[in-house]
Amino acid sequence: MLKEKVVASLGQQSLLMPAWVKAALLANDRLKLYLTLLQSAAQHAGSPEAHIADWGRELAQAGLHGSVWLQNLVKTAYFDDQSLIIPQLDLLLEALAADLSIMARPICDGGRESHPELLARRDMWLQKLHAMEDDEGLDRASLADLTHGSRKTGDSFHILVMDIHKQLNTMASEIATENLDGAHVWQIEDADRPLIQAFMRGLHRTAPLKFSHPGLDTAVTRDGSRLLIQNDIGTNDVHVLVIAVEQRTVSLTYSDLHTGRFHFFRQMLEEVGFEWSVFDPMSSGGLNAGKPYQVGKATFKAGGDDRLMDGLEAVAARIVFVIDWNRARKRLQNFVRKPQAQAILRRAAKEEWGHVAWLLAGGERLVFNAMQAVDSEAFRVGDRLDDVLGQASATEFLLELMRISSLMLGQQQPVALVADEARMVLARVLRQRSFEFDLLAEHAAYCHALALALCDALENGTAVGATQSARLVVRAKTWERRADHLLMDARQRAERQSRWLPVVELLEKSDDVADALEEAIFIHSMTLAEPLSGLPAPVNAVLCRLADTTLAAIQDQVKAIEIARQLSERGDPADSELFLQALWRMLRAERLCDELERQARVTMIRSLHASPAELLLANDLANTIEKASDGLLAAGYSLRQMVLTKTGMSA
Repeated sequence: MLKEKVVASLGQQSLLMPAWVKAALLANDRLKLYLTLLQSAAQHAGSPEAHIADWGRELAQAGLHGSVWLQNLVKTAYFDDQSLIIPQLDLLLEALAADLSIMARPICDGGRESHPELLARRDMWLQKLHAMEDDEGLDRASLADLTHGSRKTGDSFHILVMDIHKQLNTMASEIATENLDGAHVWQIEDADRPLIQAFMRGLHRTAPLKFSHPGLDTAVTRDGSRLLIQNDIGTNDVHVLVIAVEQRTVSLTYSDLHTGRFHFFRQMLEEVGFEWSVFDPMSSGGLNAGKPYQVGKATFKAGGDDRLMDGLEAVAARIVFVIDWNRARKRLQNFVRKPQAQAILRRAAKEEWGHVAWLLAGGERLVFNAMQAVDSEAFRVGDRLDDVLGQASATEFLLELMRISSLMLGQQQPVALVADEARMVLARVLRQRSFEFDLLAEHAAYCHALALALCDALENGTAVGATQSARLVVRAKTWERRADHLLMDARQRAERQSRWLPVVELLEKSDDVADALEEAIFIHSMTLAEPLSGLPAPVNAVLCRLADTTLAAIQDQVKAIEIARQLSERGDPADSELFLQALWRMLRAERLCDELERQARVTMIRSLHASPAELLLANDLANTIEKASDGLLAAGYSLRQMVLTKTGMSA
């Protein structure tokens, strides 16, 4: 302390600042670990049977590996009524007070710019910690006062630590002895320079994607054998990234209140070779305003210096994509569902477009305005973009907006020009949309599943058995109901948009096919139920031909729908020919089924004249299958009319 007093008396307190700031940042790491252990102790006390994490590695990294009392802090905690009892409470409070003093020293005792508010809060908390030493435990109010991070509920020890940390970050940049490629550095070695330059190279590559958003300031110093790199991701209290480099190993500590953003960042680093050794989400009522608190430790082990610099460059290039990530995700969910919104942000990061430009260009307003400007009939108030365009088209449209926004704002183009581009892109998507055909194809797939199941049941005959047949009846009913739901979906759309009326008309006829096939499967199951044991082979054979012909017609329907999806006014003539051929086979199948039904009746009379029950069921089965072919005929003509209208040809 003598040296410090001498320097202070000379009015050259700034000479001590690098060492003080370094000590303060290390104290910040310890304080955050103490609070995390306190949260874990409360969780364990509330659920003693839950697994207790091993904190040995974290304690060692914070220089606390010899503190046995910290090793026991979590597992010895318990609740006595409403008080959390920690046998090591006096040691914990002493450690909190000591490191708070060390952390606040550069700001409160450095003789620099005055921070009376922080000074008063530090002194108040030092008094509070001293007063807590007389208590046997921590009541829930005291526990929350120490650990919560919500400013809405008032000040806390945790919030004070975060506020001091912010000031330390500012001070670190001011006292740096050198600016190395934009990084504020001090007390580094010559061998550190290529590593810092690699990190900053990655940072500069993507930093323009944050535009005017604050963040990405970098401070670097050395702590013994470790090179410490700290990056401020933004203005969020808990969003600070700390990286340590030692012996060709990059160790990264990351914490986040938002679970989705944590997983997003974790996945980005895993893609470039980082391994997450600790991933322990924590949450407890009354702690941190009840929000989950995600903690992650990641390591990257390099085989050589070049690989080490690649790893540093890769992680630095990805930091920008967590800026305002949660805000972008929430706004995207106005148009697509949560998993798809996250997938869009992952793709935008991978392509290095980012999402901040989209937010600056208007975000959700950019999309809503484009929806209203392009086609007010297609989009009504309350419509979701993916409901109108389909998930795939909505995703591609939003990704294109991300790309256009980053490109045009990066070129300093006006936001109004981005809005014009958004309208043009959406108009193009609407012209190319095929969501109606997605619905038709899905319905046809259920019809195909029903027809295939019926063919299999008839082909296997009595080998199917009553039990297996009963299970098939249940599955068939499920498929038929799902097909019904697609029709109901189309009807709801048609109530808002008249362009869906032809789709409804086609689906109504296709739904008759699904209903008939489901009924045929049920009738067939009755031929296997006691006292019956199946139909005679000749009858079964002709019914098989009838069902196979219907199945082939449905397969042609599936082909025709997929071809029709691609047809347009300037479509390939070859595609038009393939569509007409598939449609012709589909329509011809109805005549073949009429002939096969008559053959079936003749065979039934010959084989079942002595068994009225079997004759009745077999006749109903043939009639029902033929009814499905009638529905296919009607659906085929509706599909033909729909495609002719789409391509601009006359019927």
